[in-house]
Amino acid sequence: MRSFSLSGHLNSRDAPQKSRTPQATEQGGDSFITRRQAILGAAAVALPLGAIGQSAWPSKAVTLVVPFPAGGGTDAFARPLSAQFSRLTGKTLVIDNRGGAGGTVGASIAAKAPADGYTLFMGGAHHMIAPSMYPKLDYDIEKDFVPLIQVASVPQVLVVNPKHTTAATFKELLAQIKKSPGKMNYASAGAGSVHHLAGELFKIQTKTFITHIPYRGAGPALLDLIAGNVDMNFDGLGSSAAHIKAGRIKALMVAGKQRNPAFPDVPCAAELGLPDYNVSTWYGIWAPKGMPADMQKAAIESIRKACQADEAKAVWAAQGAVFPDVEGPQFATLISSEIQRWAQVVKASGAKLD
Repeated sequence: MRSFSLSGHLNSRDAPQKSRTPQATEQGGDSFITRRQAILGAAAVALPLGAIGQSAWPSKAVTLVVPFPAGGGTDAFARPLSAQFSRLTGKTLVIDNRGGAGGTVGASIAAKAPADGYTLFMGGAHHMIAPSMYPKLDYDIEKDFVPLIQVASVPQVLVVNPKHTTAATFKELLAQIKKSPGKMNYASAGAGSVHHLAGELFKIQTKTFITHIPYRGAGPALLDLIAGNVDMNFDGLGSSAAHIKAGRIKALMVAGKQRNPAFPDVPCAAELGLPDYNVSTWYGIWAPKGMPADMQKAAIESIRKACQADEAKAVWAAQGAVFPDVEGPQFATLISSEIQRWAQVVKASGAKLD
């Protein structure tokens, strides 16, 4: 527990009296030591719960590098995580948006940050694709980072602008795509992002061709979809949910073998004849390699508590997401398997940087 000092001054009745003898102090019911302990105990009860039992970490503000611009899927989970982390620990979790190159710019910056426990990195499925798409990365997600904890997983969703696209259902959209190969396009959060590869996997499994339009993050891609500048988007529900509910965009399919509880009226891929179209956008927290083990443990526990707070649970549920609560070695195993999986998709699709 961190020590604290009691502010203010004791009044004259609380101060030790010179005239008292040790015997009188031991026998008296209002001894200075006893009364001081009582005051400190009362002060401890009055402190916020987050301050009691707080570990040595964090002792100051923590920076969370988010490798995409504000408004995207990563940001949709980083912001509420930051709010709950700050409430529970009493220290600010500062969001530092560093977008570009499918999330690899931010990853590179975080990889080179001091391993003192006060810079964390929020990456995800995008960074499992990057090794296959960017041959000259100046960082290694497995060697230069310590995986702490996976914080959210949300399925991909195929969305269109209802005012721009005449297709009202997935089958109607698929018919239009097949009728005019290459005429329709899709936006993504950037070359090498999970949005990009979700589109490439869709093309493989439906035997169709649509043109890829990369952006510097899911936020800008969504804005252009809402504006009617692109035909469709393979997005994570985390960033699309609010726009779907507001009617600005329409969801035609959610990836996976079952419908999402947050959007029960949207058919899943398996229902629509794509049983193997299982794509999710997931997010996790890493630290630069070398972060002390005790800080890693404290960070994992603080992040877990933040994600399990009622306020965070409500945000996750509204966006159709779950909190996987996968940490340490298990998280590292997931990372390795995801890198291998997406390498196969990249090879099969022939996806390249645009």
